[in-house]
Amino acid sequence: MSTAQRVFHGKFGRVALLDMDRPLVTHSHHECHVLIKASGADTFFNVNGRQVPLTDRSAVLVNAWQPHYYDFQPGAAQTQILALYIEPAWLADAQQSLALSAHPGFFSQPSIELSSKNRTMADQLIAEACSVGLVPRERIEFLLFDFLIELIEDYSQWKQLRRLGAQVRQGFRDARIRRACDYLQTHLDDPDCLTNAAQAAGLSRAHFFTLFRQDTGMTPTLVVNDARMRRAFIWLEHERSGTLGQLAESLGFSEQGHFTRFFRQHIGASPSQYRRVVDSYDACDGSIIDCSLPTRLSK
Repeated sequence: MSTAQRVFHGKFGRVALLDMDRPLVTHSHHECHVLIKASGADTFFNVNGRQVPLTDRSAVLVNAWQPHYYDFQPGAAQTQILALYIEPAWLADAQQSLALSAHPGFFSQPSIELSSKNRTMADQLIAEACSVGLVPRERIEFLLFDFLIELIEDYSQWKQLRRLGAQVRQGFRDARIRRACDYLQTHLDDPDCLTNAAQAAGLSRAHFFTLFRQDTGMTPTLVVNDARMRRAFIWLEHERSGTLGQLAESLGFSEQGHFTRFFRQHIGASPSQYRRVVDSYDACDGSIIDCSLPTRLSK
């Protein structure tokens, strides 16, 4: 059974050490995403329809909103995976141009070979995730930042995107799709939210789905599911008196078991098990470590 061994939440996003022996459903999210094998069997992810390997010497890079899933192979052994979900705003705090980490073309390729230096830096993060007791926020941020800068320098398109004057859109191009997204993300308890989102956009359901895919490259369901997972993460991180049944109801699930299955299909762990291993740094001031990207990245 897949489980979460350790999860860190903070302004940087999420760092999760996951033991995986089940596939995940196709999903997408607003963060850029880096996946590193920690131990166990070599395995695969599928990124935007392309199967890519995850091994000791290869990593998987996923751009913001890029559909992907864990492509676990039947009969394979378990793999322990370090999963990084990086908030673009955190990188932008250090250098504004790295807000481009939210751009759908930020990473140039989904599969990369890790250098010895990359591997060593990843192993330092894994070691912290495996340690006992509280890990200082500054330690996690420092290791995460240094590792990401190496990857961004070698495998991102940030310089090309900046040179071309690329901008990260605040919302999608079509105003009708933006209205629909606003509805989807604020009516998660609506049992017919997709049909009502189409109505909010002034579109038939069929035209809405077609236009949504043309404008975003995704289905509306992926956006709804991301919004549900984001709200669930916040609740699991902070809520101590409410029940999982209440959370499930607020997210539009008729039964807690349906929500548990949905959560497990997206992250690998059950909500209750995930909740037990989360370390939150949100109570801290959230300031980034004392280093600046202009001195760390070549210009």
